[in-house]
Parts: sequence; C-alpha cells; structure tokens
Amino acid sequence: MVSGKGAPDLKLTENEVLEIVASGIPVDLFKNKRVLVLTPDTTRTCPLPLMVRTLGNVIGKRATQLDFMVALGTHTPMLQADIRALFGLTGNTQDALPLDSQLFNHRWDLPETLQPIGELTQDEIKDISGGLLRERVAVAVNRKIYDYDHIIIVGPVFPHEVVGFSGGAKYIFPGISGGDFLHFFHWLGAVITCAKTIGIKHTPVRRAIDRAMEMIQMPVHCLAMVASPDNSLCGLYTGDVQAAWSQAADLSAQIHIKTKDEPFQIVLGRAPEMYDEIWTAGKVMYKLEQVVADGGRLIIYGPHISEVSRTWGRDLDAIGYHIRDYFLANMHRFRNVPRGVLAHSTHVRGTGTYVNGEEKPRIEVVLATGISKKRCDRLNLGYMDPATIQIEDYKGREDDGILFVDHAGEMLYRLASTNVK
Repeated sequence: MVSGKGAPDLKLTENEVLEIVASGIPVDLFKNKRVLVLTPDTTRTCPLPLMVRTLGNVIGKRATQLDFMVALGTHTPMLQADIRALFGLTGNTQDALPLDSQLFNHRWDLPETLQPIGELTQDEIKDISGGLLRERVAVAVNRKIYDYDHIIIVGPVFPHEVVGFSGGAKYIFPGISGGDFLHFFHWLGAVITCAKTIGIKHTPVRRAIDRAMEMIQMPVHCLAMVASPDNSLCGLYTGDVQAAWSQAADLSAQIHIKTKDEPFQIVLGRAPEMYDEIWTAGKVMYKLEQVVADGGRLIIYGPHISEVSRTWGRDLDAIGYHIRDYFLANMHRFRNVPRGVLAHSTHVRGTGTYVNGEEKPRIEVVLATGISKKRCDRLNLGYMDPATIQIEDYKGREDDGILFVDHAGEMLYRLASTNVK
C-alpha cells in the first residue's frame, strides 16, 4: 500500500506533504515505538528540512524515541552542526523535533558499529549477475538499527550509476551497510557499465540490494521523494520500501532524463558546490557520458574542488582512473584495492578498449578544478586551468557541437536513439 502523488509539473505544498505522510503512516504503526529515520547527506538535492519537520509533526509525539541517522555510505562523516544545518534545525526550529531526538552518522569506518546479518551465496550471485560474478558475499549493517522498533527511509530518487535509480533500499545498502557487500555490488555495476545501468529501473544491482533487504527482518517504511531542479517536490510516495521507490523511480524517469538527438564533441558540466571532491563530482561524468561523441571531451568544471576523495584518495592516487577492461585484465594487481574504488575509477574514466596492453578510452575526461596538473597526470585524467574557462563561451552552442550543463550530476542526458530496456 502506497500513499502519495506526483507529476512532472507538480509542486507539492507543505500541507500536501503533511497530508501524504499522515495518511501513509498509520498512527498505531509508530505509537510508543522507537523510530530511526535514515536520510541522505549534503550530496543529494531535496527539501530535507521539510521532511524532518513533517516527521516531527506526524510521529514526534507518538513515538517513544525519534532519532535520525545520515546514511553516508562511505562519504565523510558530518559534524553535528552540519547535520543540524542539513535538517534545517537552526534557531528556534529545534521545536520541529522532540528535545531528546539524536542525530547520528553511519560510521562505516568503525568495524565495531557493524553487525553481520547474512550472506549472498555463490549461486545467488551467479544468478543475479547473469554469470558475470560468482562468489559468496557477507552482508552487514549498522548495528544501531536494532536499538529501534521501526526504520523510516527518507530520500530522493534520481538516475544512479551503480543501481539504476537511487533511493529506497539503497539508503540501507550502501547507506548504512558494511564494506564487503558495498564493494561487491559497486563492482558488479562497473562490470555491467554505467551506460547499461544508469536510469534503468530494474538492474542486477537493484536485485542484489532487494535480496539483502530481506535479511533486515524488522519493519521498514519509505518516504520516496522526487525533487525538481529547483528543489521543490514533484512527487512523494510513502509506504512499502519497494512499492514507494518504484512509483518514485517512474516519475524520476520523466523528470530527470533529458534526450539529445546528436552527440557533442565538447561537454562542459559545472559541478555544484555540494560535490566537493571527485568522489562525488564524478556524477558529472556519469550523467553526461552518453551524449559525448566518440573521441570527444567531457570537462568536469569545479574550481571549488581540491580533493579527489578524503576517504579513498590514497588508493586513487596509486591506481589512477582507467576503463573497465584495463582492470579486468589486471585484477591480480589490484586485489588489495577495495572494488568500490575500482568501480568509481572506471565509472569516471568511462568505456573504451584494452587490447595488447593498450588502453583506449572512448572519450577524454578533463578536470577543470582545484586539483593540480601534476596530480591529474598521475590520475590518468586530463587537466584544464579553471581560470581559463569562460562559461559564456560554452553556453548556447549546441549547434556547434558544444553542450554546457549547469548544476550537473543529477539530470541524466541520453541520446534519443538509446535503446533502454
């Protein structure tokens, strides 16, 4: 059962959001229960303060405890002050939540915070991956969830490079999960390739995540948002995790995917401030790769970006950015590198060929950021001084084979001829 509404031209009001959440969350479901809400961090566009206020109003006085955890995956843990700002808890707005509400990060970096809950068998993975991979993979989640009676997932749905569409169960896997499963399914997505995954609703990685969800064995409720580029809500669906996510993904496909008739020789994507390292700004590449012509250039423009990854930067400096087939031919050299890092590397570098030891990427990927030329060379990525780029020179030049995309990283661009199954 799902409560909600959505349309590409809709802008839900706060009262409408309150009505949808109230109708989708039966009073008895959370009365006298301990509730943990899982949320995105700062790398997702959505009206999160509105959702926090709404949950406070709907269940804050009914639940015995209402706490929040930022589902970081492997992103950098946030300071309490930054979480409060993310949730809109500034000034007198603390009244939106009970006074004893606690705000947590998912501490993926502390092994003692994780609890094993099962595994995917070799046969399951062979089936899920279509024979691409066959291995046993342990599944673990943040043990803190078992201090609660009920989980609520609150997050937006966008096209996603690893799973197809973000949101839903992804806020548990990898949002609050352990490394083995996380690195496995990121690598599975990379082996399949971004182009054959992103913006596709039913994918092998989504199947793997849904299988892992069966191991949670506690009530999980979902509030799946679909946000427009101006951060207003075009849709909100609340109820069963898979059902709510499914309706949100259908709407996201209408709103967040743009098609172009012809590819471009040069594509410049401006990374928004919320992407402050290449680990997240790589989304500019993921969302624009398909409209770059063979032999063309994709420029990730972000003068504010000075780091590759605060978590995985050392690994990426060591291995660089390479196409998938380079890694597949040399896996023995990278057995000590987390496969999620390999996945990020190949997603950013894109597709290409690797024959007789020669790597030929399909397109050129250039960083116009605060990362030095010396480091870009070491990373196997192109370099441009961002100070030399005049954005106006790229705007309005589609007829010249040049595309500029502002706030790149959430809208997926595809060729109209793309055959999506």
